[in-house]
Amino acid sequence: MAQMNSPAPDSSELPEPEHSSSNTIFIGPDGLRPGWRAFLFAMLVATLVLMGMFVLPLLVQMPKSDILPLSYAFAVESLQFLAVLIATAIASRAEDRPLTAYGYQGQRRLSLMGYGLVSGIAAISLLTLGMCKAGLLTVAGNPQIHGASAVGFGAGWALMFLLVALFEESALRGYMQFTLTRGIGFGWSALLLSGLFGLSHVSNSGESLIGLCSAAGIGLVFCMSLWYTGSLWWAVGFHMAWDWGESFLFGTADSGLVVQGSLLRSTPKGAALWSGGSTGPEGSVLILPAVGMVALLVWLTWRRQASPFGASPWKPAPAPAISRFE
Repeated sequence: MAQMNSPAPDSSELPEPEHSSSNTIFIGPDGLRPGWRAFLFAMLVATLVLMGMFVLPLLVQMPKSDILPLSYAFAVESLQFLAVLIATAIASRAEDRPLTAYGYQGQRRLSLMGYGLVSGIAAISLLTLGMCKAGLLTVAGNPQIHGASAVGFGAGWALMFLLVALFEESALRGYMQFTLTRGIGFGWSALLLSGLFGLSHVSNSGESLIGLCSAAGIGLVFCMSLWYTGSLWWAVGFHMAWDWGESFLFGTADSGLVVQGSLLRSTPKGAALWSGGSTGPEGSVLILPAVGMVALLVWLTWRRQASPFGASPWKPAPAPAISRFE
């Protein structure tokens, strides 16, 4: 008796083969892995900044001395902030999130920034005046800056340092921190990005090892405030006020940079280890306990507040829902 062969199944009815894309080095369960997202974001920011640097000589005259002109500084920081703003907008669109989702949302923006401004100006004032009392700095008036010029330079540098704070906080503790938290945890991300923040100052003229360490340390403090509040606004306010007080108000070097039109002029005295030398107060060994005191302030202020990033900073966690930042 002839054996009848079963008809071949219709290919349209066959189950689709299972893909192992979730196990690749590039793709995870939620698409492109967080590390690659952060890498692409960093490359986009770097590319846009480099493009801006080619345009910069067409916009403003390059400085001819070690004194940083306001117009040049404002142009540089505007281009850098525009670069990180564009990169964040592209990333937020790709992830279907609001542009403000990476540290700038919530209802307490003004209060957090105001608290940061007060904390920053108080911290740099206590450090600088303490160094003056110890004979490590001499502070004198700037006879060329008074009246309308003082108001003009003061407002101009305030706006410029707001751009500095927005650029640096957005570039390292905005999208990057939120994204890497999903991959390696908040704490490990904070250590990595704060280290990079310190190293980013290495090209500054007059920078020192203590200055690099203090920049990394204050970066960790800013991450602490983000961990507790889910917001970058306190860090933006502190960052802006510290730089403005250091550079314009007291006229010290800021990571080796001295600005045009400072209200006062400060001169370091004695060993650079204590006075900071050409680095400024951030190059003094006294900056280390000062950073510790600011960290203590952050902890005392928000220690009872549950973090929107989860219970443990050392474990990967999804990005918090926006409602949890209200």
